[in-house]
Amino acid sequence: MANPPHGGVLKDLIERDLPLHDKLLKEAQGLFSVVLNERQLCDLELIITGGFSPLEGFMSEADYNSVVVNSRLASGVLWTIPIYLDVDQSVVGAGKVTVGARVALRDPRDDAILAILTVSDIYQPDRKREAELVYGADDVAHPSVHYLHNVAKSHFVGGSLQAIDRPLHYDYVENRNTPAEVRALFRKLNWTRVVAFQTRNPMHRAHRELTVRAARSRRCNILIHPVVGLTKPGDIDHYTRVRVYKAILPKYPQGMAQLSLLPLAMRMGGPREAVWHAIIRKNYGCTHFIVGRDHAGPGKNSQGKDFYGPYDAQYLVEKFKSELDIEVVPFMMVAYIPESDEYVPENELEPGTKTLNISGTELRKRLKTGAPLPEWFTYPEVATILRSSHPQRSKQGFTVFLTGLYASGKEAVAQALQVSLNQQGQRPTTLLLGETIRSELSQELGFTKHERDINVQRIGFVASELTKCGGAVIAAPIAPYESARKNVKELVGKYGGFFLIHVATPLEECIARDRVGQYEKAKKGLIKGFTGIDDPYEDPVNPDLKVDISKTPVSQIVHEIILLLEKEGYIGER
Repeated sequence: MANPPHGGVLKDLIERDLPLHDKLLKEAQGLFSVVLNERQLCDLELIITGGFSPLEGFMSEADYNSVVVNSRLASGVLWTIPIYLDVDQSVVGAGKVTVGARVALRDPRDDAILAILTVSDIYQPDRKREAELVYGADDVAHPSVHYLHNVAKSHFVGGSLQAIDRPLHYDYVENRNTPAEVRALFRKLNWTRVVAFQTRNPMHRAHRELTVRAARSRRCNILIHPVVGLTKPGDIDHYTRVRVYKAILPKYPQGMAQLSLLPLAMRMGGPREAVWHAIIRKNYGCTHFIVGRDHAGPGKNSQGKDFYGPYDAQYLVEKFKSELDIEVVPFMMVAYIPESDEYVPENELEPGTKTLNISGTELRKRLKTGAPLPEWFTYPEVATILRSSHPQRSKQGFTVFLTGLYASGKEAVAQALQVSLNQQGQRPTTLLLGETIRSELSQELGFTKHERDINVQRIGFVASELTKCGGAVIAAPIAPYESARKNVKELVGKYGGFFLIHVATPLEECIARDRVGQYEKAKKGLIKGFTGIDDPYEDPVNPDLKVDISKTPVSQIVHEIILLLEKEGYIGER
């Protein structure tokens, strides 16, 4: 028999409100709408399907404060993570969202109406308190604290929901199950004891061993229940991960394990999140839940130390075990023993036992460089999937971003570099010159700081898309502001290499090289906001290469860039 839901009743709002579907949809079409962001969309889906039972809406101010301070709803029911809808001051100030109002909530992807919120509370939270009490520190190095201070809008809105439709998904639909559907699956399979395994990473041999050991020790079947909503920035995309999970499923004995996907927006909240995850799996009908080392940890804080201790999550879950009504299975990391060709929990190792391990950092390095993934670490099928999604650097795209003053020679370097890369023929090369982008993509923009940043952002977007497809991009705008260049680096860096080249030709030399006379016009006031004359140029803080065309010929500069690309493995074969 499946585990009873948290609070005793599965709050499946989709099923509850199905008889009112047409009436609610018609009403919603005439209401003020709030378009959800990705995190809010994940939260809404789990509220209306019962994954967040006993919640029936976004938290009131009383529930929010109680959860932040006491890890409980105002009713006293255990709940550790605040779930709120944040909206902008403008919609509150304009009277669009008021207490008692009914507001339609829309999917940001297709504008579909998903639910109606009846507003009970509008409040401005103590963000510092939430950061310190829920996430352990008011440190924006934590993803959820960053969200609180830099993404979440000014007002939080609480209220009950009436469900109209679930968000529509087009990927892995057969594995996207609601709590009610998972419970029905357990009944069909006659599963009465089920241990859930939470993951946001690809699974390898160690994970298979860990889950089987958990099942064996508790006489359970296994629900592999990975997060496919929002995870930690930099994580491997869920498309790749789900292909891995599907490949690893046959490695279990027939009938032992099933795969279902969880549309959760993780908070990376460590101990509190572990309790939250246990509650969610309880709502899905699981009787047991694996909590491993550094569960839902975000990594290092701004001082370079771990936000949480490696087993803090297990300690907090143990504290609340009498209220959770789901047995938590604490597990140590497992290590591979080459002599016996087996994985063993670290706490069972004999002193001096030789072990092998590949950390997440080492795995990412091997994927980038093309280094082998040994069979003791992962299955060949998994290695093939990871290699397909993360080719070695010689097959990845990259962007060379040249920045410098007008007439600094960056365009000449860019054009010569394009010829050199085309000669090598490893990948298609695209040239994005500043003036070309201005005429083709940014004709309407002027030269204020804001407009310059928009122009550079557009260049970054184009470069990132081409880089993602494995191409080589050479961009050569002036890009005078450090913050805009940093944003481009972050955008492109998600998909491949990014190399910042500062063409640091002195202003006097740039003026001498200016055959068109733009600098002279700027000096006379005929051109306003000209970089280097009456508009600033911020030197890059840490460029990959700094060159001066007045001292170094173009051919040598190109050669130095080629050497840089080769050193990092993007060109040539090793």
